[in-house]
Amino acid sequence: MINLYIDFDGVIVNTIDITYKMASIQGIKKDYTNYLQFFQNLNWEEVLEKATPINDSFNEIRKIIASNKFNVAILTHVTSIHEAEAKIKLINKYLENMTIITVPKSVSKTKVINTKGSILIDDFPHNLDDWSNSGGYGVRFDLDLDGKGYPVIDRLSQIISMF
Repeated sequence: MINLYIDFDGVIVNTIDITYKMASIQGIKKDYTNYLQFFQNLNWEEVLEKATPINDSFNEIRKIIASNKFNVAILTHVTSIHEAEAKIKLINKYLENMTIITVPKSVSKTKVINTKGSILIDDFPHNLDDWSNSGGYGVRFDLDLDGKGYPVIDRLSQIISMF
């Protein structure tokens, strides 16, 4: 079986839309330091309560698991332990026995996973660049189907027919 890692924010749930809107309302300037501090101080339970699954993502992940083609895990960047706890709680609500790997935002996902021959589904091209440069296969998740140089999907179960 192929190891398949699925990003959380912007792939499974729409937290990016929600958090960027919150930052805009609060007048947070768009630079790394301000955003990092903003994200570290967020009430992640509130964010995830407002968040909705993207394109039936939890059922789509169940379809991937049922295909028996992949070892599936959620691989997500976090800015705080509170964010990690809230994401784990939400994922466990919908998916039993799911492996969840949280990675500090300042660390590349490739530094905690053996990427060789593994697939990463992510919406952020930089993460896919790192992944591909480390021997893995990157697949971009994008609702507009703009792959930015990568194979692209807009429903998670589409990965089943790609590999």
